[in-house]
Amino acid sequence: MTHDHHGPELLPTPAQTEAALNPPPGRNGGDLVVETLQSLGATTVFGLPGQHALGMFDALRRSDLRYVGLRVENNAGFAADAYGRVTGEAAPLLLSTGPGALTSLAALQEAAAASAPVLAISSQVPVAGLGGGRHGYLHELRDQKAAFRDVVKSVHTVRTASQIPSAVARAWQSALTAPHGPVWVEIPQDILLAETPIPVVTGLDATPDEVFPRPELTAVAADLLSRAERPVIIAGGGVVRSDASGKLRALAEKLDAPVVTTFGGKGAFPWDHELSLQSWLEDRHTTDFLEDADVLLVVGSGLGELSSNYHTFRPRGRVVQIEADLGKLESNHPALGIHADARLALGALLETVRERADTGAAERVRGVLAAVRERIAGQELDLEQSLLTTIRAALPDSSPSFWDMTILAYWAWSAFDARRPNTMHSAQGAGGLGYGFPAALGAAAADPSRPVLAVSGDGGAMYSIAELATARQYDLNVTWLIVDDGGYGILREYMTDTFGEATGTELSRPDFVALAESFGVPATLATPDTLGATLTKSFGQPGPSVVVLPAMLRMFAPTHL
Repeated sequence: MTHDHHGPELLPTPAQTEAALNPPPGRNGGDLVVETLQSLGATTVFGLPGQHALGMFDALRRSDLRYVGLRVENNAGFAADAYGRVTGEAAPLLLSTGPGALTSLAALQEAAAASAPVLAISSQVPVAGLGGGRHGYLHELRDQKAAFRDVVKSVHTVRTASQIPSAVARAWQSALTAPHGPVWVEIPQDILLAETPIPVVTGLDATPDEVFPRPELTAVAADLLSRAERPVIIAGGGVVRSDASGKLRALAEKLDAPVVTTFGGKGAFPWDHELSLQSWLEDRHTTDFLEDADVLLVVGSGLGELSSNYHTFRPRGRVVQIEADLGKLESNHPALGIHADARLALGALLETVRERADTGAAERVRGVLAAVRERIAGQELDLEQSLLTTIRAALPDSSPSFWDMTILAYWAWSAFDARRPNTMHSAQGAGGLGYGFPAALGAAAADPSRPVLAVSGDGGAMYSIAELATARQYDLNVTWLIVDDGGYGILREYMTDTFGEATGTELSRPDFVALAESFGVPATLATPDTLGATLTKSFGQPGPSVVVLPAMLRMFAPTHL
């Protein structure tokens, strides 16, 4: 009897046998880490060294991995997050024990919320200190992994050198299985430093699991959509991450179904398509339109707070939800729940739905967008809209942009045309400050051939100002637009609207132009009138640059209150 063999080749080649019998001298546990990463296909790692992790960092110089070191662990996590988003690869993040590890937590929360594949590998206290005893080791925590277990997809603790390749490979597979996400590996200091006779790591297989839809569910969904009178599609970040925008467009056109993208799904559907409702989810006109659908197909979204107009959305028709994250399936609304990767499920629907024609669909879409524009036009918000138009005109279509938690970003979620899938990213998953600039650095490290835009407010900029040194050290091609309004602008607006006055929102800040120049980064003070030319010039020059725009911006009025 013969068996088909689908796994990695089990019989070593003569060269592999020779290398295994005579491994290079002087290797340690850190070498096993970097050899495993290389064997899995990694090319770039992010991080920040610390005493317990020095075994890993020393091993980097014996590898072909490129190291990009940031100045704060949280920022290193944001850079890895962006690298994972734009490449679809697991981004290794090397950290040290205790304070170094814990400082990365907010970045890993954002990666978890946005389903970014980050492979965090941290050192630990020596093996003898594991288990909760109070030995007094430097950086000691009672249970370091417990701090991460509620944030990451999976946790992997190594206790011997021989466990390193399998633990890292298993974490890699976890990070890249839909839904993508951050994972945590921790390795004791003495394991990383101890010399090892284990052969050089080769031939690892860590292929992500495919999340296929159940055919009986897609058959029901296809029938519902084929017979619907007013089908509508909500496309979330899962469409972007699974590279399913082409299938989404084909399905929408086959069904004549209008499409709205969530803020995480920006670019999943062409902005100017006649069936595009764009991204105006924080608008009651859009909410009403979605509620009126007799069949609503939700793909790659959990319909969370922002995607549901702050939970005011109440669908009246049948909901079909395709979601790779089992925890999000039917978490907010009853639905025909299909646990699957968006690309695979959309492919199944494309093969089974019947073509339908709805000559009125495009007209209804135009009506909704006109009503949205009329509502915004009555609020005297020309400056905010003109700034987005200016940025869009200056930014090359293929260039990614990374938006911090700032008023202009809140506008961009609804009103910015991403032009292409997987080019607009923000911190709206977890909602923490400081994401924009270090994330842009990670994207620039992934693809140095195109300029990258980061957008921050002056408050958020101060979280990551140290990374100007990183941008200059690695000559990363990032233009950082800082909108300076003298404080936490969106919180100022929230507090004023709610309490009549704001507390704790006003900030003393530096001369950002002079500060950037002190790092050797060219900087320009812009006005709304000069912003377009300034950005165009910055995008056209290699290396980092800073553009500072003093401006007091306002948000459009909410419709959920």
